[in-house]
Amino acid sequence: MDNSSPALSPNSPNNREIPTLVRAILVLALLYLFLTGVELLGGGFKSLGKDLVDGLFKGVSNPIGGLFVGLLATVLVQSSSVSTSVIVGLVASGVVGTGDAVPMIMGANLGTTVTNTLASLGHVRHDVEFRRAFAAATVHDFFNILAVIVFLPIELATGYLSESASWLTDKIIGSSGAEFKSPLKAAVKLPATWIKELLSSFGAQGDVKGGLMIVIGLILIFLALAYITKNMRLLVADRVEVAINRALSAGSGIVAILIGTLITISVQSSSITTSVLVPLAASGVLTLENIYPVTLGANVGTTVTALLASLATGSPAAVTVALVHTLFNISGILAFYPISNLRKLPIRMANKLSDITAERRSLALMYALTMFVVIPLLGVLILR
Repeated sequence: MDNSSPALSPNSPNNREIPTLVRAILVLALLYLFLTGVELLGGGFKSLGKDLVDGLFKGVSNPIGGLFVGLLATVLVQSSSVSTSVIVGLVASGVVGTGDAVPMIMGANLGTTVTNTLASLGHVRHDVEFRRAFAAATVHDFFNILAVIVFLPIELATGYLSESASWLTDKIIGSSGAEFKSPLKAAVKLPATWIKELLSSFGAQGDVKGGLMIVIGLILIFLALAYITKNMRLLVADRVEVAINRALSAGSGIVAILIGTLITISVQSSSITTSVLVPLAASGVLTLENIYPVTLGANVGTTVTALLASLATGSPAAVTVALVHTLFNISGILAFYPISNLRKLPIRMANKLSDITAERRSLALMYALTMFVVIPLLGVLILR
């Protein structure tokens, strides 16, 4: 989940009331609740009539429109984990095709950077701190923007991401056609069936029942991911900053990328990982060059939620879309990080923007609003 405060305060008495083992069991229960929500979401879309669903998502077939839909949805829910899980559910139910979902996934990946950009605005009253913090936040923005600029045209021209992900799906589950027997799907089928039967007992049928299933599924996804993030943050918060500092002191970009990936997988939130870095950059503890590879690892780590969701659907197409998310971020790292000039490009762009906004602080807020609200909103409205 990508909605969290940058400050980690695990040592307060209230945070220590729940024993670690109990908290870990709670996380597993919440994960089960999350997967149940994904199952209900997919079932709800299947229950709705095709014409109605097509009307709701009209314009998604336009790749640029799909990009903006994914970006805006992530900004609105403050979580790429939620938006990518919803996209996975749409693909599993047959509402959105794999090809149409790829730009939406890219948009969601871009939208997740809004949290740390907003976090940097907390330093706006202090000149030097703000300059460092804003650069540390927007380097993530610029890397994701550059990745979209490079890989969206490649995907549209060659199908590189979707074809590669489809090949991996064939190797992993043995079929890219019919549904596969997912143990996760079997595990969540019972509670999902109970909810469906409960809705039927109250007289809900047809589109009404499908709509209620979608609403309940979304609520379960939101709540489960929110509390998974909160509990995982408390379970590993003591180790997050230590791990980051160790990785960066070793001076290895690859190690820093791996640390960023592992931390994000652990806390189920790229925003926790990247937002922790903002105050460290503002205080001068870490440099932008050291922070950058950790954000790249966070990009990869945040894709695990959608992978879990896809496995719960039993749909090879959903697994393919989730793998597209992972491949997109790995491809971005391989394209930009090994070559020095390309690796430094997002850093130079972030530094330039932070220099400009440090002179006129209002431009920082204008940048955030334009980048994450105005442009995607206009794009969705025009391209639908």
